[in-house]
Amino acid sequence: MKVSVIGSGYVGSVTAACFAEVGHEVICVDIDRKKTEQINAGIPPIYEEGLGELLQKYAGKKLIAITDYELAVKETEISFICVGTPSADDGTIDLSIVRAAAAGIGKALAKKDAYHVVVVKSTVVPETTEKFVLPILEETSGKKAGKDFGLAMNPEFLREGKAVQDFMNPDKIVVGAIDKRSGDLVSELYRTFECEVTRTGPATAEMIKYANNSLLATKISFANEIGNICKKMGIDTYEVMEAVGKDFRISPKFLNSGAGFGGSCFPKDVKALIGKAKTIGYSPVLLESVIAVNEKQPLLMTEILQRKIGNPADKKIAVLGLAFKNETDDIRESRSIPVIAELLRLGAKVSAYDPMAAENMKRIFPSIEYCDNASDALKDADACLVMTEWDEFRNLDSEFQNMKEKIIIDGRRIIKAKNIDYEGLCW
Repeated sequence: MKVSVIGSGYVGSVTAACFAEVGHEVICVDIDRKKTEQINAGIPPIYEEGLGELLQKYAGKKLIAITDYELAVKETEISFICVGTPSADDGTIDLSIVRAAAAGIGKALAKKDAYHVVVVKSTVVPETTEKFVLPILEETSGKKAGKDFGLAMNPEFLREGKAVQDFMNPDKIVVGAIDKRSGDLVSELYRTFECEVTRTGPATAEMIKYANNSLLATKISFANEIGNICKKMGIDTYEVMEAVGKDFRISPKFLNSGAGFGGSCFPKDVKALIGKAKTIGYSPVLLESVIAVNEKQPLLMTEILQRKIGNPADKKIAVLGLAFKNETDDIRESRSIPVIAELLRLGAKVSAYDPMAAENMKRIFPSIEYCDNASDALKDADACLVMTEWDEFRNLDSEFQNMKEKIIIDGRRIIKAKNIDYEGLCW
């Protein structure tokens, strides 16, 4: 089939490349000409394992990138909206980019006679597809949904760093359509996948995405709450959760205690669902607690630090790990951000290292010292805070010996070095 993908960020570029891999012809649309040039040159606009190889394989062949909505809609059968949905200042979802994308598609549909399906893949709160996107499409196209064009919601369930793998090997595919014709065409895109397609309505599909991410976030905050209690009692929370995870009703995934969750999905999605719940008159106490625990968790690192070294003013503190997780350069909602901000407030001198994310973090903290390797960050440091689970941090025994004070506070339980003053966040 012929597919257009609006937005070439994390979700859009992965969706486009993976659809090309399964045989579809894909046109990417982005208002950023630099991004379209990158994609056409086979260069991924973001770091994602396996994405570069797919773009090199299909760019200029089954996959092209342009800035022209009209041409993309004209030449394809289905358009996916894959643009960002950031949080507004009050935590609710900001749909301004979705509005612009829908309007761009609608204007293009006005000039097209053939039936076309619009698919929302961006993460949006329940009712957005039918009550927000649909009216924009009808108004700008002058056409009727369900008659002149189709509409569906197809949420993504991708882990950053493993998005290509997850797209190609899904555990669930959800298609929420306004009618059978729309749903049939979107489902056909996934015909070669060995995964059942769950067919439902748009609002249900939207809620499945939010419920999915909110439950995973809840597991993390739950594990951290238990971890904080265990630490005060001298109990190994990892031993506890290893046993808890053996319960087939629970599973061991997302039960590792640590500095909390970040990234482009969990914090934003839980806050957006909280905001949506409040607009319909419901107070989501559990979800609010999930966020509260997550906001508090990384600052426990600096509390341990002050207990260890006293006032950190003018002392060199090494921060290892800036990305919100390993295998990505994404710093959105990284737990390192509140930690570094607190260190700077306390007057500490921060030396930071991350294998991928330093350039992104410089936009937030331009004045701290960024090092090319862990060794330089640790040299003569008074203490070290480990914030991201990069494999290379597991073997820093000799580098730790070059610190002024060998105090290591581990937020991810990955340090196994000897002859150091080690303390875990929840263990």
